[in-house]
Formats: sequence, C-alpha cells, structure tokens
Amino acid sequence: MNPVVVIPTYWCKSEGQEGAYDHATPLDKPRPELETCLSSLEGVRGVMRVVVLLVAPPACEDGARARVNAVCASHPRLNPLVIGHPEAVLVRGATSAISPGMAGETVSLRGYGAIRNMGLAVAAVLGHDVVVFMDDDEVALDPEFLVDGVYGLGRMTRQDLPILAKSGYFIDRSDSPLADESHAAWQDKAWTKRSEFNAWMRRALSSTRISRSNYVCGGCMAIHAEAFTRVAFDPWITRGEDLDYLFDLRMNGLDVWFDNAWRVRHMPPPSASAPARFLQDVYRWVYESRKLEDAGGRIGLHKVTPESLMPYPGPWIAPSVRKRISRTARARAFAEPEHGAYLDIWIHGLKEADHYADEVGTSYLSFQSFWPRLMESLWDDKALAERLLGMGTPAGRGSSTGEGTAR
Repeated sequence: MNPVVVIPTYWCKSEGQEGAYDHATPLDKPRPELETCLSSLEGVRGVMRVVVLLVAPPACEDGARARVNAVCASHPRLNPLVIGHPEAVLVRGATSAISPGMAGETVSLRGYGAIRNMGLAVAAVLGHDVVVFMDDDEVALDPEFLVDGVYGLGRMTRQDLPILAKSGYFIDRSDSPLADESHAAWQDKAWTKRSEFNAWMRRALSSTRISRSNYVCGGCMAIHAEAFTRVAFDPWITRGEDLDYLFDLRMNGLDVWFDNAWRVRHMPPPSASAPARFLQDVYRWVYESRKLEDAGGRIGLHKVTPESLMPYPGPWIAPSVRKRISRTARARAFAEPEHGAYLDIWIHGLKEADHYADEVGTSYLSFQSFWPRLMESLWDDKALAERLLGMGTPAGRGSSTGEGTAR
C-alpha cells in the first residue's frame, strides 16, 4: 500500500475570532496545533507523505501560508506538501474541466465536505491508494499508528464484506474515549447525543478489534481507493462530514468499520460559541434526515434507516429530530446566558434549516454521480502532480512525484 496522511488545518487572524470552523489557529500562536501534530508523526513508522490542506480567510491567507510553510519545512522527513489557495485553484480547474456541470464548491478549501474532497483529489493525483485523515489538533500516540491505520484495509470479513473504510477513535486529555456527560443540564434533556454515543462506544470497545461501525472519527480515519474513488464527501453538510460519509458509503453499498485498537489523542483549542455550533447542528440534522429520506427512494441506492444505526446516530436522522431541536432551542433560550441567540434559533433557525434542506437536499446525489469519473480522470496525473509538488513543497524540499500506484 502507498498511504498518504491528509491533515486539514484551519487558521484565523486572531484569538477569539468568530469563524466558520470550530477550531482555528490564530496567526500569532507561538506553537500551533499543526506543529504538535506533525511532531507526533515524526515517531510514526512508514509515513511517506503528509498533505496539509490550508484553510484560511483571504484576510490572513498569506500569513497563514508563511506559518504553515515554516512548520512543514521543519519536518522534512514527513515529505510534506501544502495545498493552499494556488494549488486548490489547479485542482479545481482540473475537476471543472472533467465535470463542467457541477455547481458550487464541491472540491475546494471551503466547507468541511469540500475540504475532505480536496484531500481525496490530491491523493488521487499523486497515486496514493490509501488516505489516512488526521486533524491538526490530534496527535499520534504510537509508532505503529500508520500500520494500525491500514490494518485490514482491502481485505474481506468472515462474511465476505470488503473493509474499504475504517475509523479509529480519539481519547481526550484524561485518556477517556467517552463524551463528557458530567455537565448535563435540564435544558439539554432532549439533546442526548452524548449518552447515546457513549452507549455505542462502550459496546464497540468491548467487541472484536474490527466491527461494523456507527461512528466515524474524522481525525482517525482510513479510506481505501476502492472506496474514495467511488464515493465523495458531501460538500453541503454544515458539520459532521465524517459521520455523514458513513451514510454516503452505506447508500452506495459499502460500510465503515471500527478498529478499537487504533486511536489518537484529541487536544482541541477553545471552540466557537455554543449557539453557533448548535445552529450548525440544526442545519446538519435537518439536512441529513431530508437527504437520506430522498435517497431511500432512489433506484440503485441502499436505504439507510434510523433503526440500523441505534443507539447512535439513529435518532438524529429520524424525522423526530425536529422536535428535539425545537425543545432544546426553547429550553436553552430560557436557561443559557446567550438566550437571545437561542431564541432566534427557536423562532427562525429551524425554518431556515428547512429552507436550506429544501434548496440543496438533492445536490449531493447529483454531484456523486460525477465523482467516479472525476477521480478516474485525476488518478496518477503526473503532469498535475508535478505542478502541485513544485508549488506546494515547502522551501528546502525537492519536488519529485515518486511512484504512482495503480488501483
């Protein structure tokens, strides 16, 4: 196998700046999360290339590029490649030429799903047959991190099911793999994601090493080319694009498998405001339930049901999720300090999420129909690879493409 580690990194101008992404690194942070992540990979066996996807608003793009280039240049053993705006323009140009009818930013450095697709597209251009996703606020804990990541990929289960996508999991600073339920409050009585997730995780951790997954950790995820050249991430999902990818794979007859021996440590910086995250979740779950309902009636797609995903995330893709959203927004409007923000979500946010789902609910299924042909055209494109490596290799590194890998 010829795996590549792909790491999205999000940057902002200053500490506390409100942005579109949960965890963004300020330009003046002395030791950015990316440095800690790459340092942890220095001790990992078998790292052949690391692709860093640089996401930054135009106002601080140049400064972020300088910081990221400096961080990457200090880790030459990892063979780093930075994909920022100029490199993304090249890739988007190639994808537009292949599928000129695609609307929106489906392969880009804007939007969680589109950013993941950019990572898959670059991997295809460079001929890597396995993509291992990490997040920049996570660290590898073991020299065998990559060996564990590709363990079982490309093989069949005892039931003759292919293992083409895998998820590990993360532990927090207290070494716990479980979501924190210690601060559960009455206003979140309907917002029970954490307890439902924990019920599933406890079962998965006590099962065999490889089991069918209901969960995806986007920062500890491995995808074989047989899966990522067939199924794209959804560019229209507002957050949770990793779990959504599990739904997308199932719609296309594939599965994500959980590896309870593969893990990373999650060390996130302070998050965006709670109302902003909640509003993204409102859009996410309304859109998710609408998309899966529509896909269930399409010929050639497998139906993904809430019952098949219990105890988590089944309840969150059921039509009843709208009641959970409404009850939680109303309760938080009374109980939380940001009562005005939650009141607005209760009055307007759910309706706006419905409108968004109506507007783009079938967009992913249309885009997905282009994806296999797009990836086939990009695969091992040596001319494009030379250009990307020439532009994105930090100073002091060579720009050899290496050997492509045939699927």
